[in-house]
Amino acid sequence: MCTVCGCGEGETTIEGHEHQHDDGHSHSHVHDHHEHGDHSHDYGQGAAHAHAPGLSQSRMVQIEQDILSKNNQYADANRRYFSEHGILCLNLVSSPGSGKTTLLSETIKGMSDQHSVAVIEGDQQTALDADRIRKSGARAVQINTGKGCHLDAHMVAHAMADLQLLRGSMLFIENVGNLVCPAAFDLGEVAKVVILSVTEGADKPLKYPDMFHAASLMILNKTDLLPYVDFDVAACCDYARRINPGIKIVQLSATTGEGMQQWYDWINAQCKIAQTGLSEAG
Repeated sequence: MCTVCGCGEGETTIEGHEHQHDDGHSHSHVHDHHEHGDHSHDYGQGAAHAHAPGLSQSRMVQIEQDILSKNNQYADANRRYFSEHGILCLNLVSSPGSGKTTLLSETIKGMSDQHSVAVIEGDQQTALDADRIRKSGARAVQINTGKGCHLDAHMVAHAMADLQLLRGSMLFIENVGNLVCPAAFDLGEVAKVVILSVTEGADKPLKYPDMFHAASLMILNKTDLLPYVDFDVAACCDYARRINPGIKIVQLSATTGEGMQQWYDWINAQCKIAQTGLSEAG
């Protein structure tokens, strides 16, 4: 359970076997024999609540701390695996409708000749985005969170096992569309990349500071629509830097391709860093 938003209460499933967490909630996991990268995981079938009846505020805080602590243990294990295998893992986060999946599809098409790419897709329901990603040429695992509004490191670890990631490859995690809870959950990624569309408000960095503070890169997407919308690019970039002075900013249109090379260059720079340890280890 996430005590910030109450998501994930009740039974959660990944195609089958029951799993009990320290906080008392359970979910299931089943790993049937299947072709890797061509199936879905399901989590969070219970009702979502914004509060926890019968629990004091201090108890709720303690539960949240316990959940984050357990999550961080899984995240650290994921991070060690990525480091030992030279895998670049990027966690893509945004509001719904920012163009994450389109950006990811175009990125796969533009970079798959240079890198082996795999994707973990997070949505509350359906495998539509994972199907789009597979058509772009990458292996993908779909995680459905049900009422849950974010992925956690344990979910990612299961999906990683199904993907059987190659040494030196790239893993993109497309998180559930939400600028709140994903900021608090470390998945073991090298960096969070926050995607903001010019069809959204320029003040998003001020409204959701935790996410922009946690992100290493902000992508300002759908710049081809700037002539048709009231969006102050300079103000948005200034707000993001107020929250996170070190944040990098790339402006692009995944639809027209304008600015995509700058995004590719940033990814390639991160890949070199991720693979340095792999080459040194022999």
